[in-house]
Amino acid sequence: MASRTAGKEQRKQERIRDEEQARRRLSVRALRIRIVAGVAGALAVLGVIFALSNLGTGSSSGPKGSRYPFAVGQPGPRQLAPAINLRSTQGGKFSLATQRGKTTLLYFQEGISCQPCWDQLKDLQPHMREFKALGVSQIVSITTDPLDALHQKASDEQLGMPVLSDGDLAVSKAYGANQYGMMGDSRDGHSFVAVGPDGRIRWRADYGGSPKYTMYVPVATLLADLRKGLATSHS
Repeated sequence: MASRTAGKEQRKQERIRDEEQARRRLSVRALRIRIVAGVAGALAVLGVIFALSNLGTGSSSGPKGSRYPFAVGQPGPRQLAPAINLRSTQGGKFSLATQRGKTTLLYFQEGISCQPCWDQLKDLQPHMREFKALGVSQIVSITTDPLDALHQKASDEQLGMPVLSDGDLAVSKAYGANQYGMMGDSRDGHSFVAVGPDGRIRWRADYGGSPKYTMYVPVATLLADLRKGLATSHS
């Protein structure tokens, strides 16, 4: 009789142990499911944040998967280019109005503290023949530093193209170019704007925005993007 009671108690304890182990397995499985779901949710949120960060203040563009994507800010293609009348490192003032009948490529950049921006300018100079083949008669750089500092820097870098001083950001703000830099809206980013013979913008590429804050674009890439953009503006 005692052995029968002991047997029942043993089977009861075994059943309790089996049930406890089953509950533990279910708990572990549920925890794993929650972890996987949490990770997936976090990745989805990061994906949304990344997508939104690429929107910038204008539409996104550039070849899909390009190492050098760009936004297209406002004013954009087909819109009248805002007036420019700024002091130049080449003496006097540069007026965009005097460029009517020609295509001018404006390059808004961050200024003295951005050496890659000056490397960009230096690398553009040897390729002027290729830019002219696309119809660009002149490249003009615009930044927010004072003229005396720009004059010295342009001399040190042996630049042959004009650099304009936009100290109060009036022109930069008119073009929205100060929306694509690493320094908030206090400086320009890395924006190119092609103004056509009729004074309207034919192509625009704001390379300097979030999340990459590009400060240098290989000349071959720039030429390819410009060529495509100008062709599209004629279609």
